[in-house]
Amino acid sequence: MIKSIISPFSILLLCSLFLCTCDSAPGKDEEKSAGINDVEIPELLPRPAALQNAMEWDRTQSGYMQLASDLRLKDAKAIKPRVTLAQIFVNEARVTGEHGHYYPAALKMVNEALDLNRGKDTNLEFLALSTKAGVQLSQHEFKEALQTANRAIEINPHNAQIYGALVDVNVELGRYDEAVAAADKMVKIRPDLRSYSRVSYLREIHGDVVGAKEAMISAVKAGAPGYESSAWARLTLGELYQRYGDEEAAKKQFEIILRERPNYPFAIAALGQLELDKGNYPEAEMLVQEAADIIPEVGYYIQLAEIYKQTNQKEKTEKIEDEIFVMLQDDVDSGHNMDLEYAALYRDHFEDYDKAIVYAEREYKKRPENIDVSRMMASLYLKKGMADTAAPYIKAAGTTDSKHPEYLAMLGK
Repeated sequence: MIKSIISPFSILLLCSLFLCTCDSAPGKDEEKSAGINDVEIPELLPRPAALQNAMEWDRTQSGYMQLASDLRLKDAKAIKPRVTLAQIFVNEARVTGEHGHYYPAALKMVNEALDLNRGKDTNLEFLALSTKAGVQLSQHEFKEALQTANRAIEINPHNAQIYGALVDVNVELGRYDEAVAAADKMVKIRPDLRSYSRVSYLREIHGDVVGAKEAMISAVKAGAPGYESSAWARLTLGELYQRYGDEEAAKKQFEIILRERPNYPFAIAALGQLELDKGNYPEAEMLVQEAADIIPEVGYYIQLAEIYKQTNQKEKTEKIEDEIFVMLQDDVDSGHNMDLEYAALYRDHFEDYDKAIVYAEREYKKRPENIDVSRMMASLYLKKGMADTAAPYIKAAGTTDSKHPEYLAMLGK
């Protein structure tokens, strides 16, 4: 594994030439006289120390510096560097958990690219639209993402990546037949980690748990060990095992991830969840805190809040609850729809089912055909002892023949 170290000289060069946010950057008049274009480029944040050894970090930094240089020193109206910067920001949001910084940064770059291009170069228009659709998906703006993805498809109906976006957005909107059709096209164009993982998800949705595991194993095998995308696929495989009761198989997958990509926080937190489920609170706290020390992922804080609650650590519980609300609001302020996350928090941690219903109903109005949202609604009314009210939501949650354990429990199976 390549070890990434940012030298003081690299930082100095980055600040003096490329970043408009550095104190040492020249003023606008000095930039003009020096032949430096006045282009506002969002910052590439330093990764936490535990993530700086990841094999792609060197390439990410050098790519960012080169693209910023191209815009500042060559062509201020260049389109492709903006799209590539947006893609870098999307990946960093996923790796570091800094959603509030990176998703608005990605949208800024890709919207500028679309404004500058205005359809003149169809290849760049497609690249910008497909990138934008991915950002909108990440921010849970599903209807907008569908519109953007369809615009991209009109330009290039032969690209596997954009069909991946169509799979994701149709799943989120509960349009499962359309999602299957998009997945079929995707896997025919390019059978790889991304297409196999979507086949897996759709199989699980339709109750084929064995087939879902098989497809995710294919996704894992298609990836290169150590890369974030491969770690994410194996994490999803582990979560499949965990969800359907095979904790030992899940643990094995999480441990493999950490051998291939040390300090991967999602795998560390997943191991912590296994310990939490067993009631082994000291080990769970140690693991989840380790993950939270690497990246500020709100899910880790929610796990810690549950650990503190179960172990009667009242002061710690109240403190971290306040932090959770700040983090959720930060996501909302950056354009991220968090209604379902609020609903889950109020249901599972606070056991305030009335507040949870407020958020869940808001999400249900946006995507009433999604089985996960229907299952959430059903669970809340069952918690309140309102079985008759829950009944239509239970029915809706089973339209795809899902075998999700929570749904089966609602049926008494």
